[in-house]
Amino acid sequence: MSSDELPKDLSSDELINLYKKMLLIREFEQRITKDVGRIKSPLVHTYTGEEAIAVGACAAINEDDYITSTHRGHGHFIAKGGNINSLMAEIYGKEGGICKGRGGSMHVADFSKYMLGANGIVGAGPPLALGVALASKMRNEDKVVLTFFGDGAANQGMLHESMNLAAIWKLPIIFVLENNMYGWSTPVHYATPIKDLSLRAQGYGMKGLTIDVNDVIEVYKTIKEAVDFARNGGGPTLIECKTYRWGGQMTMDADKYRSTEEKEEWKKKCPIEAYKIKLIKSELIDKAFIQKIEEDTLEQIELSVKITKKSPKPDTNTVLDDIYKNPMNLGGN
Repeated sequence: MSSDELPKDLSSDELINLYKKMLLIREFEQRITKDVGRIKSPLVHTYTGEEAIAVGACAAINEDDYITSTHRGHGHFIAKGGNINSLMAEIYGKEGGICKGRGGSMHVADFSKYMLGANGIVGAGPPLALGVALASKMRNEDKVVLTFFGDGAANQGMLHESMNLAAIWKLPIIFVLENNMYGWSTPVHYATPIKDLSLRAQGYGMKGLTIDVNDVIEVYKTIKEAVDFARNGGGPTLIECKTYRWGGQMTMDADKYRSTEEKEEWKKKCPIEAYKIKLIKSELIDKAFIQKIEEDTLEQIELSVKITKKSPKPDTNTVLDDIYKNPMNLGGN
């Protein structure tokens, strides 16, 4: 099946939902970017431009399959079904946040959705995913784990130790490398001597491949094959997804290390726009329906902002809650 063909194993509603989720991620981040000054948090890492990875990958797994995320985790959270009201409140530092306003943008998690969390430590997701995959195999559970990480993490020892053990034990884990071409301001070609980072898989005797992730369908079908392979006992796969973040490393990043021409060239490859055209050509949606989706998405986000603004700030007396089992008696039971 070519990426121009829509997969037969997804219903019309599911195919349309891929577009809805990508659009929701994009509009959500554009909205919070406007409010960064009010939120007083410069450490907001946006996923804009990379939406096809999270949405295509999460569509390829079951609801009770696990994922681990990165410091750029909004897209993964939303793609896995996380509630945007809880995400919005968390970024604003409100009590109604998914982590009660204590984690902020980089540490969102929702165990009810089997999202084990974003992480401010570069490369920390893979070893967590490794443990979950091992536990799943030991319990004879029919589950897989997706672990998302960036090109900066591709040179971290934690990742390589995780891939080595995953390959030895044939664990049901898919390593999803989101290569957005820059580790903050360092170009990939400066930090890594190989063209495709998926070649790293060869050193561990595991499958590895590189895909163009501006196509959500290509992401879906590639991840689905790896998921089926892992679920059937085949072991892990490393999938490098070549993409591009439209903004800087974070909202405080002046982003002067990339040319305007480079950024504009990548914006022409917008994954949301490309998929919208594909859906129209397939006659699953028309322009009127797209307009309705866009209006509903913006309405949903503005409602989320209103709910968040009404949410109280965390009580300072509860600052140690959920950190220690018994904060007032650390030496006790």
